[in-house]
Amino acid sequence: MKIKAEFHKVFGREADIVATAPGRVNLIGEHIDYSDGFVLPFAIKYETTVAIGRNGLNIFRFSSAQRPEEVIELNALTPLQGETWGRYVAGVIWALGISEGLDIYVDGQVPVGAGLSSSAALECSTAVGLNQLFGLGKSLKDLARITQKAENEFVGVPCGIMDQSVSLMGHQGSALLLDCRDLSTRDIPFDIASHGLELLIIDTQVHHELVDGGYAERRASCEKAVADLGITSLRDISVADYEARKSELDPTTYIRGYHAVTEMKRVLDTVDALQAGNLARVGELLNESHRSLSEDYTVSCPELDLAVEVANLNGALGARMVGGGFGGSAIALARVEDIAAIQSAIVVRMSDAGFPMPRFFTSLPSDGARVIG
Repeated sequence: MKIKAEFHKVFGREADIVATAPGRVNLIGEHIDYSDGFVLPFAIKYETTVAIGRNGLNIFRFSSAQRPEEVIELNALTPLQGETWGRYVAGVIWALGISEGLDIYVDGQVPVGAGLSSSAALECSTAVGLNQLFGLGKSLKDLARITQKAENEFVGVPCGIMDQSVSLMGHQGSALLLDCRDLSTRDIPFDIASHGLELLIIDTQVHHELVDGGYAERRASCEKAVADLGITSLRDISVADYEARKSELDPTTYIRGYHAVTEMKRVLDTVDALQAGNLARVGELLNESHRSLSEDYTVSCPELDLAVEVANLNGALGARMVGGGFGGSAIALARVEDIAAIQSAIVVRMSDAGFPMPRFFTSLPSDGARVIG
């Protein structure tokens, strides 16, 4: 196994365990995991793999095929330390309560900054490996909460629990209907190939940092809506009732909460459409989601809006931005025979606008995190 050889080259001994975890694409259900919503992501084929070994020292040493090495003293493992890639690994160690020196080598194949949750892949591969190495006996739900805590409290990103959950619990051939309130899941068959369709991932290469405050501000707006309305969560109010209570909220709070309550309904409508084999309706719901994210929640950007617009103009059934926003990727549901034309049109329009050249990926639903060596 190549990563074991790299671990040996860097640290001079054998790794104790190797684990891997995937990135994800969220088919629909954006920015509602922290409002107790339902989301519908799936794990993708791009993964981050970690090799881990006890080092018998009073330090954590992190090395990566893609990033510079980092060394952290055991007694320096404190939340919000630095702005480096290693803080995601350190956060998991901290959240698990590991107090023994470790060497960890990372090979990250999830595109960074593309909105495909490279951070969750790193956290979850580390967590699964440490859970087995130390015999901690944590369930996948436990690990989802632990890795979310690492990102919330150690790294400082107030993310919901969707990314970590699907990275841990995804299954090949299915999207994962995840109830973010209790982490219950249901596999929803996502067999678009039999309909002659493909899901195109469009990485705008506009890279975002979710620690810059935009994400936190929008989450705070949803929490304010809950407080002002005197409800438990936005999950607990219908779209009609929310609209009827508009006067109780300031305009910004209202429109951001409106995205959340309508997006939750779109998720369940998408499940119904998939189960009925109505892929045209799925495309319509993707378009509705993007409009809401762009105009109501205002987490899109010109590059994402252009990618979605051009995909739809060139035959996609529907398209939307995915991930936290402010850059990253969009997805387009399209007929296989239209994919090349969509890619070409997006490249031309991006070039004409002076935007970075996008990258394109496709992926079918894949398996979640696991120990592989």
